[in-house]
Amino acid sequence: MLYPVLIMVFSAFKSNAEIYAAPFAPPTGLNLDNLARVLGETHFQQYLVNSVLTTGASIALILVLGTMAAYGLARYEFRGNGAIFMFFLAGLMVPLKLAIIPLFIELKAMGLIDTRLGLVAIYTAMGLPSAVFILTGFLKALPGELEQSARIDGAGEARIMLQIMLPLARPAMVIAAIHNAVPIWNDFFFPLVFVQSDRLKTLPQGLTVFMGEYNTDWGVLFAGLMLAALPITLLYILLSRQFIAGLTSGALK
Repeated sequence: MLYPVLIMVFSAFKSNAEIYAAPFAPPTGLNLDNLARVLGETHFQQYLVNSVLTTGASIALILVLGTMAAYGLARYEFRGNGAIFMFFLAGLMVPLKLAIIPLFIELKAMGLIDTRLGLVAIYTAMGLPSAVFILTGFLKALPGELEQSARIDGAGEARIMLQIMLPLARPAMVIAAIHNAVPIWNDFFFPLVFVQSDRLKTLPQGLTVFMGEYNTDWGVLFAGLMLAALPITLLYILLSRQFIAGLTSGALK
């Protein structure tokens, strides 16, 4: 799994001639020209800001809306509970890309084409089913005695949710966040369809300036991909302990 990543890092420090001559070999020296060209010849910083804003806003909305929906489905019995849960699960079974034409028509009618808000809305809708699925299963497994004790002590429903139950569900929230952050950060398809302005392009879309029909600057392209992968890799490393704790607790239960 790490071998393709290693090849990407090696290629980021090689010229096109070196890549063609020995594509899998380590670089002969520390050539920083590719990194300098990525930072100097593209709007890399603007693309990075766009990716951070789009991914951050999408994950925040997915966690807020997904947690509220999952908490209601997991902790309260009401008519239609199962039907609503199946409605969310249906989102896992139907790829959103299949609905690209009606989605485009709907966003155009709402004036959200070529806007950051349009991308955030798409990614939020795309991530909610998996977030609800992960969080509902985890919240259902929490002991009911905790909230019963809190009610006896006079705590309201909002306080029980925010101060007692959700802190216990933090590992599951981290799993839902990482599970959605990686595909959103790396997504190329939806920005290509819904964003035309250069100032709104995300990193995967912006780096295509180095890809041509007849010629591709592979060294610079790999350098850009390496820089683009760095933030999400650091985030994964920072949250890995919570991520593993969530998986382990889920397995034990």
